[in-house]
Amino acid sequence: MLTHATVLDPPGQRCGMQALRGRGPPLGPWHWRGGILLLPGLGRVPYKPSWCGSQVPPACVGGHTQVFLLAVAGVCGCCGALRPRYKRLVDNIFPEDPEDGLVKTNMEKLTFYALSAPEKLDRIGAYLSERLIRDVGRHRYGYVCIAMEALDQLLMACHCQSINLFVESFLKMVAKLLESEKPNLQILGTNSFVKFANIEEDTPSYHRSYDFFVSRFSEMCHSSHDDMEIKTKIRMSGIKGLQGVVRKTVNDELQANIWDPQHMDKIVPSLLFNLQHIEEAESRSPSPLQAPEKEKENPAELAERCLRELLGRAAFGNIKNAIKPVLIHLDNHSLWEPKVFAIRCFKIIMYSIQPQHSHLVIQQLLSHLDANSRSAATVRAGIVEVLSEAAVIAATGSVGPTVLEMFNTLLRQLRLSIDYALTGSYDGAISLGTKIIKEHEERMFQEAVIKTIGSFASTLPTYQRSEVILFIMSKVPLPSLHHPMETGRTGENRNRLTQIMLLKSLLQVSTGFQCNNMMSALPSNFLDRLLSTALMEDAEIRLFVLEILISFIDRHGNRHKFSTISTLSDISVLKLKVDKCSRQDTVFMKKHSQQLYRHIYLSCKEETNIQKHYEALYGLLALISIELANEEVVVDLIRLVLAVQDVAQVNEENLPVYNRCALYALGAAYLNLISQLTTVPAFCQHIREVIETRKKEAPYMLPEDVFVERPRLSQNLDGVVMDFLFRQSKISEVLGGSGYNSDRLCLPYIPQLTDEDRLSKRKSIGETISLQVEVESRNSPEKEERVPAEEITYETLKKAIVDSVAVEEQERERRRQVVEKFQKAPFEEIAAHCGARASLLQSKLNQIFEITIRPPPSPSGTITAAYGQPQNHSIPVYEMKFPDLCVY
Repeated sequence: MLTHATVLDPPGQRCGMQALRGRGPPLGPWHWRGGILLLPGLGRVPYKPSWCGSQVPPACVGGHTQVFLLAVAGVCGCCGALRPRYKRLVDNIFPEDPEDGLVKTNMEKLTFYALSAPEKLDRIGAYLSERLIRDVGRHRYGYVCIAMEALDQLLMACHCQSINLFVESFLKMVAKLLESEKPNLQILGTNSFVKFANIEEDTPSYHRSYDFFVSRFSEMCHSSHDDMEIKTKIRMSGIKGLQGVVRKTVNDELQANIWDPQHMDKIVPSLLFNLQHIEEAESRSPSPLQAPEKEKENPAELAERCLRELLGRAAFGNIKNAIKPVLIHLDNHSLWEPKVFAIRCFKIIMYSIQPQHSHLVIQQLLSHLDANSRSAATVRAGIVEVLSEAAVIAATGSVGPTVLEMFNTLLRQLRLSIDYALTGSYDGAISLGTKIIKEHEERMFQEAVIKTIGSFASTLPTYQRSEVILFIMSKVPLPSLHHPMETGRTGENRNRLTQIMLLKSLLQVSTGFQCNNMMSALPSNFLDRLLSTALMEDAEIRLFVLEILISFIDRHGNRHKFSTISTLSDISVLKLKVDKCSRQDTVFMKKHSQQLYRHIYLSCKEETNIQKHYEALYGLLALISIELANEEVVVDLIRLVLAVQDVAQVNEENLPVYNRCALYALGAAYLNLISQLTTVPAFCQHIREVIETRKKEAPYMLPEDVFVERPRLSQNLDGVVMDFLFRQSKISEVLGGSGYNSDRLCLPYIPQLTDEDRLSKRKSIGETISLQVEVESRNSPEKEERVPAEEITYETLKKAIVDSVAVEEQERERRRQVVEKFQKAPFEEIAAHCGARASLLQSKLNQIFEITIRPPPSPSGTITAAYGQPQNHSIPVYEMKFPDLCVY
């Protein structure tokens, strides 16, 4: 039976159970017929069940400012009871006044219902989404906040297989909020998405897409709102949203791959943009309690944390996609030239990624350097500086198996820079449209490349570092048949610059190189090329070679102690670290010592030497004496220094006065050092006597007066008296009494030199002289008259070397054949061969035994054999008569 309707609230308000309480005057009689509502004065109005418990459009009541609720007697008491339960539970969580907030008791009922009937989650989400979209359209933001709060609580509470459809509704509502122009709604949607991102779902989703969220959050990261505070909040929300997307998708293989370039090209530049624009600190410094809060409000700090988290989650195959946007961003915004921000970015990258992925970052940087080979020198220098910093951070040995390719790239860029500096353009020919290159910028780039090469080498293990050293040395152009040099003035300049730059790179690699075995540190092929470079006319190149040798030989950190040449009366103040010469070092010196001595001797005779050359020579002599010296080496070094003194005295090379005084001073400093290292009192006394004499009468022959800013020299060095010189006979006498080879000390050091030796890699003629010295020194010292040694000419030496090499090759080939025979021959053949050798050995043994047991000649005399030859007559042992003393 139909009853009456009562007045409720004005249009636009929500109808509820209060209508059943009879508020307001009645409208009068009305009738219900088959879904048609008959109202007085309104006629036939179709009834819609969705009106029950919800808003009724005012137009449905003919313009009256009232909303109706039907009460049907005999059915359920009201139409609201006919609505689904989940809708009623959802409606009940909304208060009349949005300022009252979410109705917690009703929210608990809704949560319990969702947990009890998880299949209703998707409907609950759809209904909440419908309400939220309507409230956003009508600017009822209070109810929007309540709806999002309810969604968040449902998400946190419900973990079941049916949550995927609910999440779709949730993401739809978040997207609606993010599309709004209101900053508060954008921040609200972002916060809800971040909460959702932290939830670990039990079931995967095959169709969910986050493309919109990546784009929208990236756009928020670039907000340019007029209000600084609002702009900061929007940017931080965008960063938090990107962080949430990464957390939600990075470990889910079924989701859209967040590492795809289309996503990385938006995420990474957005983070870098905020990292780059660091807000200036306020003039008022915050209190200690406010400091953490201020830190959180800084988009740069948040962007850095997000970037670190992103890179920390990157797998091996995703590093490239994450690094490429960084390089493009630095290119587009011209951030290589200041290089401060670029270095900061890659420090964050190198410290964030896994250590085993470091070489991938370095490879990306090298490829980018190749791609920018025609860019400005400042840009290339910035890339190389970043490479240097990245190489230092990289773990030891993490550069990977392509280490030589990396060094090859750097050396190729070095050679290109030299060409650019010489030609003045990138194309080799200057035209109207050609960009002019500044030479000082190219020099800056070259220095950056050399520094980076040293940084790379410092991260490598010893065996790879040795390969790099050989690789760089093989690139140095040398005047030989195997390494032709360019001709012409431009070619000579290019050769010289290339030699200097490569030697600088080699010096960077050799600095700090630690190798216990000098045979491995300085192999023959490397040492030959390096020492041939030491004979060039360019003084700068010779100095680099000396410094490289010092870097390799110095293994105990004594190098800096010999940076200044002096004649200390007590070298204990230097606190030298001295170890006994190892067997490997002894073998190295036996093989290469004469080669080293020869090049040191020739370097001392160069007219273009300056103070740095003599300091390097002194350091090299001192380090050889400490690191590689045995008794024979000490004797040879003394002979070498005395020969250098003779060069200054005789002056066949017509050296300037400064060079002659420097050679005298160099000899005094080294002999003062070696005399105290040998601890022979008579030797020390002789050296100190000569030094004291020079101090009184010839100070220009001592390092304290020569190796200074303004050297005090003598214009007349031809009348040097013997008291100012170290006498070889005296040194031989005092050292011979202490067990040193006095005969070897008496022989002057005279290397044989030819012009061909300057251009080839043959063995030093000095080794030949050492052979002759050894032959002569084998004679007994007691004999006053010695047998003259056989004269050794160049032809006999060449023949001996060739013959020895041929014999050695034949012996090596024979051994190889024997090994190959025992590896591949059948067992029967090997057994027969060994049997034959055993028979031969047995026959030889039988002959030896027969000769050994043959009785001695008879004491009775001899018998005469045929042709008048006397023949010893032997008797058996058992017939011989022995003296009585032999009988026991």
